[in-house]
Amino acid sequence: MSTAAATLTGMPTYRLREYHAFDSAGSRFLYLVPSGAIFALDPLGIEILNRVGEHSLTRKELVETLLAEGYELRHIQAALQELEHSEVLQHGDETVEPPKVPELTFPLQRIVLNVTNQCNLACGYCYEYSADKISKTDGKPKYMDQQVAESAIELLIRESAQRPKIHVTFFGGETLLNFPLLRYSVEYARKRSAEGGKQVDFSLTTNATLLNEEVVDFLSSNRVGVTVSIDGDRELNDRMRVFQDGRGTYEVMLPKIKLLLERHHTNSIGARVTLSAGVSHVRRIYEHLTGEVGFDAVGFSPATANPDRLYHIGPAKMNSILGGFEELAWEYRDYAVAGRQHGFTNASDTLKELHSGISKAYSCGAGLGLLGVGTAGDINLCHRFVDSPVGKMGHVNDGIDHAARQTFLETHHLGARYDCHTCWARPVCAGGCYHEAFIHYGDTSAANLHYCDWIRGWNDLCLRIYGEISVRNPAFLNRFSEN
Repeated sequence: MSTAAATLTGMPTYRLREYHAFDSAGSRFLYLVPSGAIFALDPLGIEILNRVGEHSLTRKELVETLLAEGYELRHIQAALQELEHSEVLQHGDETVEPPKVPELTFPLQRIVLNVTNQCNLACGYCYEYSADKISKTDGKPKYMDQQVAESAIELLIRESAQRPKIHVTFFGGETLLNFPLLRYSVEYARKRSAEGGKQVDFSLTTNATLLNEEVVDFLSSNRVGVTVSIDGDRELNDRMRVFQDGRGTYEVMLPKIKLLLERHHTNSIGARVTLSAGVSHVRRIYEHLTGEVGFDAVGFSPATANPDRLYHIGPAKMNSILGGFEELAWEYRDYAVAGRQHGFTNASDTLKELHSGISKAYSCGAGLGLLGVGTAGDINLCHRFVDSPVGKMGHVNDGIDHAARQTFLETHHLGARYDCHTCWARPVCAGGCYHEAFIHYGDTSAANLHYCDWIRGWNDLCLRIYGEISVRNPAFLNRFSEN
């Protein structure tokens, strides 16, 4: 029997695995679920998928059909081999293993130190006043002290196992209200990490109202990444971001942000915009923060809110926001094709995940590689849940409650979020933010169903943009391979 004849003898029935098809730059692409891989198809590949999708065909029947269409056997064999290897095609009798919860040996990579629960602002959408944190500060110190910070850093070093690089993020309240502890913690973490043979990086989030030359120079000399919370120009920012007496914050923030941008060049500085019902002007905000203020990077996030809150973003407004995102994302595409960097971080973050082939079992690192620590030393799921009874996982003096952590991992794994099992976007979304889920549904393990259509629309848009970049300037994508 010839080799060619032998390839036609076995008769497995083909079926298609999960995928999301999209067209970009004149080509047909597949996004494979759940592997997260992206493939461009040639005409033969498209023909194979169309045939298998329409009929239940054995390999022999498929090959004979394609031969009748005029394709050469060697090309057919090569295409089938590649599609099988890439798991686009699956034999009908194959079974897919269900996703497994990882063992409890996953090392810690980052801690978020909520160095204070106090703030000098009274932003209307602040999640510090959300449903999980009623009376959250009762009996809790207003400011974290050195002992708690030291214990948290020691815990991070100890629980990071063999990771060579760890990260400490400072958060609040307003982080800079406890700048003395921040300064001490940076020096302590750097010293102890070096002794343990590890590298440590730092970042913080601030409203910028307390920045001054001393603070900025310290952040710059210690390479601390900075995220500034600001919602656009004076009119838009001051709708929600106000001092406790109701005064707007923009005029106070602006010169301090300028100082930060002028003097700090050792790490990234970005703007984080919280979108709400009255502040959803994506293009206007982006152009102001990049063109007039001078930020190189701007990211947007909808405010977490129950539907009964006045600042809640309803479906119509979310569609409008997606339209604004789409406009900036196509502009990002134009920059990328020209080999230039664009500052729309929502696009760059998603494109990086798509390029990396990320297929998430969890929506973020909370409870996995990241934990939050409150002012009293309580360990929690992340900074949003700090000092909340929801998601508590121990105390820095006693260590991580590994039983609670394991329970969380089991109940929040994508395999346990059944509403997500038929969604093609689950490798990137994995069900969405746990805090958002708790606010909307009272359950951290619930999928964020109110955002599903939006997320699918956004990911489809980013896939099409990725396809164009991969065809028109593939070298640009190399920058996403750094990590």
